[in-house]
Amino acid sequence: MSDKLLAASGIEVAYGTARNIKVLHGVDLTIAKGETVGIVGESGSGKTTLGRALLRLVDVTAGRIVFDGGDITHISEAAMRPLRRRMQMIFQDPMSSLNPRHTIRRILTGPLFLHGLATDRRDAEKKAAQVVERVGLPLASLDRNPHELSGGQRQHVGIARAVVMRPDFVLADEVVSGLDVSTQAQVLALIGELSREMGLAVAFISHDLSVIRAVCDRVMVLEGGKVAEEGPCASVFAVPRSDYTKALLNAIPLPEPMPGWLER
Repeated sequence: MSDKLLAASGIEVAYGTARNIKVLHGVDLTIAKGETVGIVGESGSGKTTLGRALLRLVDVTAGRIVFDGGDITHISEAAMRPLRRRMQMIFQDPMSSLNPRHTIRRILTGPLFLHGLATDRRDAEKKAAQVVERVGLPLASLDRNPHELSGGQRQHVGIARAVVMRPDFVLADEVVSGLDVSTQAQVLALIGELSREMGLAVAFISHDLSVIRAVCDRVMVLEGGKVAEEGPCASVFAVPRSDYTKALLNAIPLPEPMPGWLER
């Protein structure tokens, strides 16, 4: 079996009543098990639309999406439902993606029951406690509501909610954009550790090139819904081929990351 977990080819997405506003123009992307691929570009480049298309949250107008050997491009929502557990998303704004009326305990145990991953309440509670500790939060967090946590803690809950499902693929969409630098480093280090431990395939969407270079194996640069350039992070950042990538690098100072900065 190929180690390619997710393969998208010729992806097009268009909006509007007549589907005449095209956002993606024939995008190809593959992500292997255990690989983290960065998707970078300016606002409006189509990176978030691509991520949502990979998760079948928006329909494609052309192209093909294959997940773990199966074509999921046009399967029904009922057929997608068993796959939802295996394809998780960490959102940019955890405050708006976490139910403000629910405790963290309920936020984490609810999906376990929904997908049949817990045999009973005690089992669900145990799994929730384990994942909360793994992402570095105190157990007391379980009985708090999202508004009682800091922004960084809420993002850790968002990560916990994704990984408690034992997924194979995770989409991380601008997950550190609203956090301070030290909290960014903690979140990025945690995602990297969990990816290695669980063998996750990760699509990491960001406009921050230094973040992409720090955590990703490969990078895809989107320009106007088209792939401007892609390849290993080291080579793309060292010797960019497209003028668009060069412009992005010149527009945003890209400091040389200190070895081991994420582990500090």
